[in-house]
Amino acid sequence: MKAALVFSAVILVLAALGCLVNAFAQDGHEADPAAALSAAFMAACRANETQFANYLTADNAAAFKGLATDQRTAFLQRFSLSDEPGKPLISADAQNHTVLRCVAPAGTAEFRFGDVRLHENLAFIPVNAVNSQQTEFGLIRESGGWRLLSLGLVLLDIPQLSKQWAEGDLTAREDAAIENLRGIADAIQTYRSAWGKLPESLVQLGPAPKDEVSPELASLVNEHLAGGSAGGYRFRYRIVPAGQEGEESFEIAAMPESYGKTGRRSFLLDSAGKIHAADRHGEVATLEDTLIPPSPDDSQP
Repeated sequence: MKAALVFSAVILVLAALGCLVNAFAQDGHEADPAAALSAAFMAACRANETQFANYLTADNAAAFKGLATDQRTAFLQRFSLSDEPGKPLISADAQNHTVLRCVAPAGTAEFRFGDVRLHENLAFIPVNAVNSQQTEFGLIRESGGWRLLSLGLVLLDIPQLSKQWAEGDLTAREDAAIENLRGIADAIQTYRSAWGKLPESLVQLGPAPKDEVSPELASLVNEHLAGGSAGGYRFRYRIVPAGQEGEESFEIAAMPESYGKTGRRSFLLDSAGKIHAADRHGEVATLEDTLIPPSPDDSQP
């Protein structure tokens, strides 16, 4: 009986010590730079902003906490290569290098660490992300632990990186809006060829039940474009009355849903199929605005 009690007490003590060790690790006091980088990746994978900030230098931690909520979320998504919070799994390869996986509903991101190069208070760790290029993370000892210092050859500057990544996301959304405009225009032309007329609204281009394609639901675009909203942009379609040639044409406008956040430029695909673009502060672009060069496919006969 006494032996059982002693054994139970030992288990409780070990459990308590384990909790203390875990809490200590989450505070960013790892003695090993690879362990600190692993902890930063795991925090980013979990979308745990508080833990992630523990692995930033003091200035960057303050800057990170000062970002808007969506910017902090976007930063962690970039870092973990995952658009959703996931479950981190850590193991080692045959050379005892860290292998970390972020398992999320949409997929798994995998990071393979290389040999740590240690120079007094600086450490450099090459990391290979599966399906991505290898990059090198720099860490510095600060306040009793290892903190992220650089990403590749660039010093980890939270305000600047956040700004650059936000600009990159903005450009990507604008490019996607242009492609969606062209896709809608192609769908409208296909609709006209099939039914001998232009659709009255984008809704008629939307998904139809299986084997029930009709002029009311032609299954030519997805439900988002049929609803007039996709990728942070609103799409507006209108029929242009027939001119002297006697054939109706159409125009499609695309405006950012949240100006400055989901896009800056507005776009207009005119009746000739050319796209105009300008920063209209969220309003509709006009025929006088700058023309976007046609895509390579558009130039083919």
